[in-house]
Amino acid sequence: MGLTKQYLRYGPAALFGVVASTRGNPAFVALRGERGRCVAVPACEHVFVWDTRKGEKVLILKGLKEEVSCLCPSPDELHLAVGYEDGSIRVFSLLSGEANVTFSGHKAAVTALKYDHLGGRLVSGSKDTDVILWDVINESGLYRLKGHKDAVTQVLFLKRNLLVTSGKDTLVKWWDLDMQHCFKTLVGHRSEVWGLALVSEEKRLITGTADSELRVWDITYIQEIKDPDEPESKKSKGFSLGAEENTGEDETLDLDEIPEERLLTCRKVGSIMREGRDRVVTLATDQTGKILACHGTDAVLEVFSVLSEEEVQKKLEKKAKKAKKKAKQKSEEQSEGTVELSLQEEIQRVVNIRASAKIKSFDLILSPKGELKIVLLLQNNIIESYNLNLSAQVPQAVRASKITIGGHRSDVRTLAFSSDNIAILSAAAESVKIWNRSTLQCIRTMECDYALCSLFVPGDRQVIVGTKTGKLQLYDLASGNLMETLTAHDGAVWSIALSPDQHGFVTGGADKCVKFWEFELVKDESSIQKRLSIKQMRILQLDEDVLCVRYSPNHKLLAVSLLDCTVKVFYTDTLKFFLSLYGHKLPVLCMDISYDGTLIATGSADRNVKIWGLDFGDCHRSLFAHDDSVMHLQFVAKSHLFFTAGKDNKIKQWDADKFEHIQTLEGHHHEVWCLALSPNGDYIVSASHDKSLRLWERTREPLILEEEREMQREAEYEESVAKEEQPVVAGETQGETGLAGKKTIETIKAAERIMEAIELYREEMAKLKEHKAICKAAGKEVPLPVNPILHAYGNITPSAYVLEVFKKVKSSELEESLLVLPFSYVPDLLRLFSEHIHLGSEVELLCRALIFLLKIHFGQITSNHMLVSVIENLKKTTISRVIEARDVLGFNMAGLQYLKKEIEAKDEVTFFADATDRFEEKRRKRKKEKMVLAVI
Repeated sequence: MGLTKQYLRYGPAALFGVVASTRGNPAFVALRGERGRCVAVPACEHVFVWDTRKGEKVLILKGLKEEVSCLCPSPDELHLAVGYEDGSIRVFSLLSGEANVTFSGHKAAVTALKYDHLGGRLVSGSKDTDVILWDVINESGLYRLKGHKDAVTQVLFLKRNLLVTSGKDTLVKWWDLDMQHCFKTLVGHRSEVWGLALVSEEKRLITGTADSELRVWDITYIQEIKDPDEPESKKSKGFSLGAEENTGEDETLDLDEIPEERLLTCRKVGSIMREGRDRVVTLATDQTGKILACHGTDAVLEVFSVLSEEEVQKKLEKKAKKAKKKAKQKSEEQSEGTVELSLQEEIQRVVNIRASAKIKSFDLILSPKGELKIVLLLQNNIIESYNLNLSAQVPQAVRASKITIGGHRSDVRTLAFSSDNIAILSAAAESVKIWNRSTLQCIRTMECDYALCSLFVPGDRQVIVGTKTGKLQLYDLASGNLMETLTAHDGAVWSIALSPDQHGFVTGGADKCVKFWEFELVKDESSIQKRLSIKQMRILQLDEDVLCVRYSPNHKLLAVSLLDCTVKVFYTDTLKFFLSLYGHKLPVLCMDISYDGTLIATGSADRNVKIWGLDFGDCHRSLFAHDDSVMHLQFVAKSHLFFTAGKDNKIKQWDADKFEHIQTLEGHHHEVWCLALSPNGDYIVSASHDKSLRLWERTREPLILEEEREMQREAEYEESVAKEEQPVVAGETQGETGLAGKKTIETIKAAERIMEAIELYREEMAKLKEHKAICKAAGKEVPLPVNPILHAYGNITPSAYVLEVFKKVKSSELEESLLVLPFSYVPDLLRLFSEHIHLGSEVELLCRALIFLLKIHFGQITSNHMLVSVIENLKKTTISRVIEARDVLGFNMAGLQYLKKEIEAKDEVTFFADATDRFEEKRRKRKKEKMVLAVI
């Protein structure tokens, strides 16, 4: 039997309507060499880079499925690290827009990301309470730090190779990255620590919690206060790591009890009071640490200036002079007491910036000229940027730009397609927008009341919007003006449907009425031309609130869903009762009638979809459609296929004849409120609580149901793999540290590829032995059969093929792949490693894998007498090859340093030569001007 093209697949075409998602944070990025102009913001699963001056999108960093939760630009401003809700991290190149590196280690959303000062390491904190350190250059995980009991909120690197982390468990932890050990825990907070900031050259820590205080802690590194009489024995680096040290607000450390080279003291010196009374949402400083800013759950950003050591010294001198003057004036003897600055004088409030809506996050950057640039990510889908001149006597924040046109301020509750499939209408609580489907540009924005339903008037020149206040608003698209407002219902207008003859429409509202309207042309007193208007023709009074109304295509029947969970069908002409469809346990929120008028499908808050016959009102089938309420339902034109949208973030396609689920469209990250199908059925547009509008397109690709089910099963298996317990390394105890990676479907596939390669190697070696025996018996050379896989790689040896497979394993997945590899394959791997390291092939990669295998299989390897000679060979060859690699690296580094010095010296000469030439030109011009003036 031939393949029948039964269904065609719908696929994602575009994402629009979202300026920035509120889950993540904005970050200034340097594109085209200009800092402070472009800002990267999360946009569902993508990252948009906006030019704040032009209000244009300049770059889109495309994600996969999960929503973006965190952003962090690298110090060299060439890369952007992006954390996702599923715990993965991707590092994008800002030059190419491609994701270079992917790290998988966290089991829950990434909440904090930070690069170290050189950009070689990246640290991430997550809701799974773990902190993981990643090597960006080697593209691998270094280790996992465990200690927090709740979600990690902030992570910061210190230049002394220390790390400080905060969490919702009220703790601030200090980690020694050399020892991978938490050597200090601040327990002075009584609620969640939401933010951390380091100021005054990392000598002061500021923490933000659930109250209105910003607590300030002085950090004193032990090297600075060490006791000169301390015996040498206490200065040794190799100390034993005991239990964590808990430090309260009034803690003092005994220098005789702690090792001096690693620890520090952290003492609370006071608090700065915020104006906001709620919790700190974001607390951050600029790169220099001179400016500190924070905000709560309101619309105010509080900006503080932190004085440098020089400025503090100047202030102290001024204060001392004033104190002396006062003492002289009062003719009193100068007291011996020292003058001190208060905390409020050292950390001064600069200005409060009030945004147009609640602030979700921000980023700030200080230019060399002293101008502070701030970008705010607001709750209502807006990006605002402010400039602040700090050199002014009274600094004032000036709003530089506001990016709004790309989306609605609130959730879109209704969508409609024009009859020519080109225009899309979307309406929310504050505005109606008309979009061009092909360009995805917003053509018109018109203010409205809280919209619940909408339609294009035949001719596509006007639109009608039904509102929560019970009004019908008629808009003209050419001018963008509100032409007419009618009070239609006493309550909300829940549903609107165009009549099949296109002469009018019907509305259903919360006042238990169904009202029939007709279009008419009226003449205004002020205008000569007639304009479109609407007038009420009939009313159908019912016993319950009306939630949805739909006409049958032949205009004979009208279906009305009521709050009592039933759907009543009436004759359109006489309004006499025809059928009652009952069976839903909760109210029917949406329904639609097929093009031939034989079927009606109803979607309810009870999560079910029921398919009924309109001839006798019999229920053909009840389908469990979604995991939450079914919010919208619509048939595809000229077919019995229909789409449903649910609060479970999914859109599903169904066959009403075979009662089968065809496909699921996944992409939205929150509840899907509504959808609309184009009249030709080629496009779907959907709107969600994540503020995004998504366009889906019917492709030419046939959809086979069996394959679709198989793909679903594979996806379920991959999810179950990710949820499995991580493999345990033999002999290791659960401590503060662990492996950075996690078991994923990719690591399992990589391990399978390594196993297949080793099995091929074994087979080929057995064949080679057989071939030698055959040649010996025959007394001549017999041709060896070539393996097609080895032939495809260019007739390489089996051992070289294993190395090729090994090289293709991602660096970030290597350890986890080796961890799931059975021990029976390890002896062969060790022999192959010995062979390749002896030849000098991929020494760094093989040594890394070798050390990891020795670590996890130490007991079995050392007890296996067959591997003693292999280990001895590895010991000799590995050390010699690593020394060679180190020498080559050292030579190259020295050569590069020399070249750098040469180039710098050359550039200085060129620079001064250019400066001299310019100076000579200016002097010549001045001489000419003087001569001209003399002549005049």
